[in-house]
Amino acid sequence: MRKFFAVAALLAAAVPAPAQEAGLARPRLLLKETVAGMPRGERQEVQVLTASFRPGDRTVFHTHRHPVTVYVLEGPFTLELEGRETVTVRAGEALVEPPGVRMTGYNRSADAPLRVVIVYVAEPGTPFLDMAH
Repeated sequence: MRKFFAVAALLAAAVPAPAQEAGLARPRLLLKETVAGMPRGERQEVQVLTASFRPGDRTVFHTHRHPVTVYVLEGPFTLELEGRETVTVRAGEALVEPPGVRMTGYNRSADAPLRVVIVYVAEPGTPFLDMAH
C-alpha cells in the first residue's frame, strides 16, 4: 500500500506555493476523490497499465473489484456506467471508475487516437476486470 500512496502522491498531490523556484518541479493536483471499495488486506498489488484505442474502439463490458484511476494522455475517453451518467474526459484529465459498476469505455472520435494510463490497486492475484453479462 505504501507504493500506491507514493505513486498517488507523485501523480496527484499538490503542494500550494505562491511561485515555483527555478529548477524545482512541483506536482499539480489533477483529481482528488474519496472512494469506497479499496482493498483491505495486509498486502496490495499496484498495477500501472496503458491502453491505446483507435477511433471507434471500445472496452469489453466489465466491472472492477476495486476503484480504478484513469489518466488520459491523448484524445477523449468516454465511459458509460450502468445506472449513471456517461462521462467524457480529455487529455490531461483523470477519473476514478467505481468498483462493482458495469461499464464500457470508448474512443468515440472519428479520427483521433486515445491513450490512457490506468492505476489499479488490489490484493495480489486479483483480476484487473471481470466480464459483465
